[in-house]
Amino acid sequence: MGESKRVVYWIRRLSDIAAIGWLAMMLLVDFVVAGTRGGLQWTVAICGVAGIAAVILRRRFRVETFVAVLALSFVVSLVIGLTGFVGVPGSAETGALIILTIGVLRHVEPVKRAAVFGAAALVALMAEGIARDPRNELVFSFMLFTAWTMTAAVGGYLRFQQERRKEAVHSVRRAERLELARELHDLVAHHITGIVVQAQAARTVADMKPDAVLPALDAIATAGTEALTSMRRLVTVLRTEDEADRRPGTSLADLRLLTERFSANGPRVAFEIGSGIDDRTLPPEVMTTIHRVLREALTNIRKHAPGASWVEAELRRFDQRVLLRIRNFGSAADPRLSRLGGGFGLVGMAERVEALGGRLYAGPGSDGAWEVVAEFPAA
Repeated sequence: MGESKRVVYWIRRLSDIAAIGWLAMMLLVDFVVAGTRGGLQWTVAICGVAGIAAVILRRRFRVETFVAVLALSFVVSLVIGLTGFVGVPGSAETGALIILTIGVLRHVEPVKRAAVFGAAALVALMAEGIARDPRNELVFSFMLFTAWTMTAAVGGYLRFQQERRKEAVHSVRRAERLELARELHDLVAHHITGIVVQAQAARTVADMKPDAVLPALDAIATAGTEALTSMRRLVTVLRTEDEADRRPGTSLADLRLLTERFSANGPRVAFEIGSGIDDRTLPPEVMTTIHRVLREALTNIRKHAPGASWVEAELRRFDQRVLLRIRNFGSAADPRLSRLGGGFGLVGMAERVEALGGRLYAGPGSDGAWEVVAEFPAA
């Protein structure tokens, strides 16, 4: 991911350097023309200098630089037209206006405001062609109008692609919220089931072993606290609109805690996290899904392989892929779960993993151990 960002950064830098170099060459032409014609033609060269400065600063002051160059260009055209001086439209000035207009049409919000700025750019360019050289105004006006038409087409296309991307991001977020809502349902059901089971057990042993009730109540309180904490995490994600806060909250520590709790009441789990993996290297949705797959696999071991002697779990990274593998030893594979046919939890996990661009397999391994393997893209 970092390498991709660096590539994009340098491509942007090189494109900026190329644009500035192109405008600088055009500015040299403007200075040559100004030295030949003299007079007010020097103001055209000054507009070119201002245009290059605006292009350099356009990412920081997009609207301000565009308006400043637009106003300066129009004033120069008006002065030249009123004085009757026969000049030539500035090439660097026109090139800068084209670059600035593309940026405005692509980024300025709302769209109506960007359209108004695009129309203002057309007025300024037409003023260049009509007022600065009355003898060739038709030729220059046609050339500048053609340039503006191409500019509007490029800016409009980039704007269209940007709007499509926004809509796609919105759709992904909406789908993620629905998935998190389903996860919230599953999580609450999981915790509430545990609370109910422990409460029933405490009631059963209350008469025979009163001293066992207090630990059961402590376990119920702990499970309730965990349920509330998990619910707050997911509800916060569902309510949050900002991307920076859209973190489900699952971490590697949560994965270790899950295996430790399983080991306390079931087969021993050996969980290993490979090098190159930490809480920052994996996207939040991948971390959440890894937690879900691990929990579902351990739950299935408890349900369908109670005789398993021990469980091996590992999370490793290979190039641009992350692999989660859970294997249980000492217990025969449950045929009801072969090919994901008998466990709706694993079927749901397979759909979720595939939605993230990964794959999930559950079945007997080459050595006979039952295993669940989930593969995810790392970025």
